[in-house]
Amino acid sequence: MLTLLLLEFRKLLGSRSAKMALILTFLLPLVWAYAPRLGDVFGVNIISGWQLPAVSLGLTLPLLLPLFIAVTVAETIGSETAQGTLAPLLLRPVDRTRVIASKLIASLAFPFLLVFTTVAGSLLAGIPMGFGTFTGGTGLGPELFVGVGQLSGGEALGQVLRGSLLASVILMPIAALSLLFGVLFLNTAAAALGTFATLIVMQLLVVLPQAVQKILLPYHFKIYAYGAFKGPDDINQGVILLLIYTLGFGLMSVYAFDRRDV
Repeated sequence: MLTLLLLEFRKLLGSRSAKMALILTFLLPLVWAYAPRLGDVFGVNIISGWQLPAVSLGLTLPLLLPLFIAVTVAETIGSETAQGTLAPLLLRPVDRTRVIASKLIASLAFPFLLVFTTVAGSLLAGIPMGFGTFTGGTGLGPELFVGVGQLSGGEALGQVLRGSLLASVILMPIAALSLLFGVLFLNTAAAALGTFATLIVMQLLVVLPQAVQKILLPYHFKIYAYGAFKGPDDINQGVILLLIYTLGFGLMSVYAFDRRDV
């Protein structure tokens, strides 16, 4: 299992889409840090390097990061099918469940890598602004960028780490869903399109009662920004639902792959 897992990580990180995603998520914060209208977009003056991770996540999480994940994860199945390498692998004495499980684990780790490079690039861009105590918020804690008074560097770091972890959890169901569509369609473009179409349809259901909206993925896409929700209970409920989605899509991927003729 460990050998399969390392193989899947190597194939995932070796793909062109993954390399491009990791490079862009690291470099884009360096551009935003010096954008002249950044403060106007977020309605606040950015005065600390600790605030840039929230800016980067706010700009990339709604569209760019899901796009990178949908395409890269879909490619883990689609590219092998197109190149004809998946069928020979399954002809070997290797359990199908272990093969898809290793792909699933690698896919679920990819959102954490993307968030890490995004935050790392943001903190690098924030060096000129400093990381000391400042008055305001990180954008990832209570009252968002306004904050609740002075914030020390240690407290800001804690908020950034918590926000980064939550942002990664938000993206995990998208990775699992993309893998599921990859198994069903055996095509990178179709799987990525299916993933995005599902997310868009969920977003269009804002006309439904809030009780229904709360069980849909897009409703919880802002839990990384602690101040955007009422409190810990809402965030905990969101995390539980996101993990349920991830588990559900993951199990369906395993089930479908075990019975898929490739």
